[in-house]
Amino acid sequence: MNLFEKIFNHQIISRLEDSGTFMVTSHERTWLKTMLEHPAAAEAFTLDTLNKLRTILEPDPLMDTSSHLIEKARSMEKQVYHPLLRTLRQHILNKSGVRLTYAIKSGRVNSEQSGVPYKLEYSMVKREWYLLWYHLRHRAFMITRLKKIHSFAAEPIEPSMADGIFRKIGRMLDSRKSEAVIEIVLDYNEELSRILYAFSSFEKDVEYDSEKDTYKVRVYLLGDDFEYLLSKIRFLGKRVRVVEGDYLKRRMLEASTKALERYGVISEGEELSS
Repeated sequence: MNLFEKIFNHQIISRLEDSGTFMVTSHERTWLKTMLEHPAAAEAFTLDTLNKLRTILEPDPLMDTSSHLIEKARSMEKQVYHPLLRTLRQHILNKSGVRLTYAIKSGRVNSEQSGVPYKLEYSMVKREWYLLWYHLRHRAFMITRLKKIHSFAAEPIEPSMADGIFRKIGRMLDSRKSEAVIEIVLDYNEELSRILYAFSSFEKDVEYDSEKDTYKVRVYLLGDDFEYLLSKIRFLGKRVRVVEGDYLKRRMLEASTKALERYGVISEGEELSS
């Protein structure tokens, strides 16, 4: 492709972006059509949006995968999408109050509790959605599983109060955050995309040292995220090493020591150095 073709293509793409139009590949269209056939699609989209997407994808015969894919036996699927997500997300964006009825661990139901929804989080370990919210009566930060919420309704709240609650929760969560730095071993730089994908669910920064040609991933996480991060590090194996984060280093050392002992690699009285 020559320089003039590149300039022309850039102009076309820029104009499409300015008009709110974007291009998708045939693979992306096929994936979208397959996803729209999933039962959760009816809850994830409004009826108008769902019908519009299906109408757009219908005329293309290449999008029909029903005769090409065979689904074999599998374990029971745990739904990733929850019917409350869309409505709760709208309340969070609007910074509006809610009145919740939800169950707690003992099975007792707390009815009509006033609060302010702050954030929706998905646990990759437990495969569940959680609502982070502020309990107005108890003045407490709460985390509730969406499946435990029986009902909720919008409740008016002063915008200044909602802003103050959002700032308070933000400061509290920032104070609980920890950092860990994971270095990608030089021999595996070619697998950078795959390694970064493993950390895609974490808040992170990627640093590159041009002199050593090494990448470091600085991961920001809360206490509940450590176990999931450890599972990703174990999955990547010798491709990465933890260079900052005492807790992660200790856990990886313990796991490695136990594995070597199990197979008789470490003799009695011998220990792995940190």
